[in-house]
Amino acid sequence: MPIINVEPRTRAQESTNAIERMYITMRHLFNRGFYKPMGVSGESLRESLLTIRPEIYGSIAEDKIELSGLLYVMDRLPMGIEECTYINLTSDEGYSGSHFKAIIPKKRRRNCYRIDKHQMNIEITRGRSEIYDILTHLTFLMVESHKIMKRVIIGDDGSTTRDWKCLEDAVAKDELTQEEKEVAVIHTANILGRTFDEVMQVYGSFATPQNPNQFLSTIYYLGLLGKHEIMDEQKRIITFSPVLRERLGHHIHGDRWAMRIKKHLIDNNLFERPLHIISANLHSVMNSVYGPKVLAAQISKKGRMEVFASLSEAAGKKNRDAIKKYALQNGMQELQDQSGTNIDVQIFDTAKTTFEHVGFCEDRFRESDNNHKPVLIVMDYAFGEQAYETLDELLKPYNDGSNPRHMNIKSVSIMGKAGILEGEKGDIMVPDAHVFEGTADNYPFKNRLSKKDLATEGLNVVSGSMVTVLGTSLQNKDVLEYFYNSSWRVIGLEMEGAHYQKAIQAASKVRRSISKKVRVRYAYYASDNPLKTGHTLASGGLGLTGVKPVYVITEKILEQILKESLPKTESEKASQ
Repeated sequence: MPIINVEPRTRAQESTNAIERMYITMRHLFNRGFYKPMGVSGESLRESLLTIRPEIYGSIAEDKIELSGLLYVMDRLPMGIEECTYINLTSDEGYSGSHFKAIIPKKRRRNCYRIDKHQMNIEITRGRSEIYDILTHLTFLMVESHKIMKRVIIGDDGSTTRDWKCLEDAVAKDELTQEEKEVAVIHTANILGRTFDEVMQVYGSFATPQNPNQFLSTIYYLGLLGKHEIMDEQKRIITFSPVLRERLGHHIHGDRWAMRIKKHLIDNNLFERPLHIISANLHSVMNSVYGPKVLAAQISKKGRMEVFASLSEAAGKKNRDAIKKYALQNGMQELQDQSGTNIDVQIFDTAKTTFEHVGFCEDRFRESDNNHKPVLIVMDYAFGEQAYETLDELLKPYNDGSNPRHMNIKSVSIMGKAGILEGEKGDIMVPDAHVFEGTADNYPFKNRLSKKDLATEGLNVVSGSMVTVLGTSLQNKDVLEYFYNSSWRVIGLEMEGAHYQKAIQAASKVRRSISKKVRVRYAYYASDNPLKTGHTLASGGLGLTGVKPVYVITEKILEQILKESLPKTESEKASQ
């Protein structure tokens, strides 16, 4: 028989398989209801994560402790979670009406509750993507905790190194002098396998007003619980509440969210008007429409982008408040979330807006019939699969028990931030398709935005396919390089695009609840480049680099919406 040579698996194939195993495992554990991350039940997750070696988690597969990844994770998990043995993922089960005070992570809007000394409850209202995100972060956290204790336990009786005892003494003190702090950092650096300088660089980023030495506390409690697991068999446990398991996937929060928007439109006689949905942050549309009027004097002196950039700084609060106050008096309405989705909404009635000093609005639009002027529904960013849940519910007809009322949806525009594979932070990506990672699903579409539309001085614009990933925290260079170099032509990665497009196609082509002619626009600005060392999400935010692309994209979306809303001239009618 001929010998068949089997090519060895590439790192990209190994990582892809590991990502798939991780998600299958997480769904299995969710259905089971509980598991021990550092026990047998969590072994598959640990092994998969160590195989993937995500860029965001840096040195997870090495002996030394990963500092940037640890900061990234702790910013997205509730304060004090490193002290808890029991972590319970729940639905919205009424804790907000109790004496428990919500703990909201610094960089992720989710309600968490410290039940007692040993337990933390985390509310899940954004669907499976949020569960995947949390479980991945917790797996990383517990792997690091065991790495800490393996470096400090020196005997079978649980005896520890002098470095650990010195860290323990430092954490026990209410306050530390500068000398005591530096001594504690030296010992902690030895435990972590890091230099004094490396520890000092991240030390301040962990600090809180209540505890300036939070970094020391975090390392200590991570190590302490790791020690209890190794020496005392006191395993940390993650559980999923019965209510969460029952509700997940039923669009409960998305339905509440969408219904409130539709009722608001009906109550304000806006439901029959041309409606344009925009998924974006909650400042760029407001600032683009009203900022040029409110801050006209400052813009004439400093320039539009410079003034918009200053709004992101602490000193810009006065100007931000002035724009918002004017906006609320001239056509903008706010719907702060009450559904649990954590997605606030702004509604703009362009008939009540003068668009003064705004360059993207034609005089013809100002003079047109108010009844035909569009209404903008601006929704804050969704998270992963939540994008499908919210947009799917929003595009459904309003049903009050009588005849269903269809919404007059004219366009859906998505502006987001994403990882770029062929450029730098602050560049712009214009996709023509979304490829859903881990599946054979792909969503080509006609994008009403183009490279030409967004090309401007100082900004690089690229076009091609975008991959919608199952979680940004699982990506590694090998998988991304495969997507980038293969015939998929992938230019970047994000978490919501395929979910949005799935909802749009279902509503327009299957359910027929919106027109097949609905226009779609997608554009992303690059928040990171995961293929470049030091340019991952863990390396820090965009800062002012993101200001120009945000407003370039926002203003082009608004320009197209307003232009498409103009009544046809006689020559335009004749040319059709």
